[in-house]
Amino acid sequence: QVQLVESGGGLVQAGGSLRLSCAASGRTFSKYTMGWFRQAPGKEREFVASISGSGRSTYYADSVKGRFTISRDNAKNTVNLQMSSLKPEDTAVYYCAAQESDGYNFLSTGPVQYRYWGQGTQVTVSS
Repeated sequence: QVQLVESGGGLVQAGGSLRLSCAASGRTFSKYTMGWFRQAPGKEREFVASISGSGRSTYYADSVKGRFTISRDNAKNTVNLQMSSLKPEDTAVYYCAAQESDGYNFLSTGPVQYRYWGQGTQVTVSS
């Protein structure tokens, strides 16, 4: 079991940067694959990035590859999403999610694969 709380959302101009953080409670944080998803108004929730339990493997959606970086600090029970070169189409509510790691499920991009979710943090990118 793990509880997740996102922070760091806000308003940023196109081309700018923003860093999202997700704080997790639980004594076995490193056993979870962590992911970031986003949902814009009227759209389906979509995969953004994921990271394996150890932090050694990452995976990104094509739409954010090269612009976003996911990382984790297992000593602090946190996962981060560093976003740069932000575009208006990045505007969405961003959610932190967790699933029990099996060594390869960091490659799974479906929201239904993640059992635990935070409440989300709004990211708005203005043009």
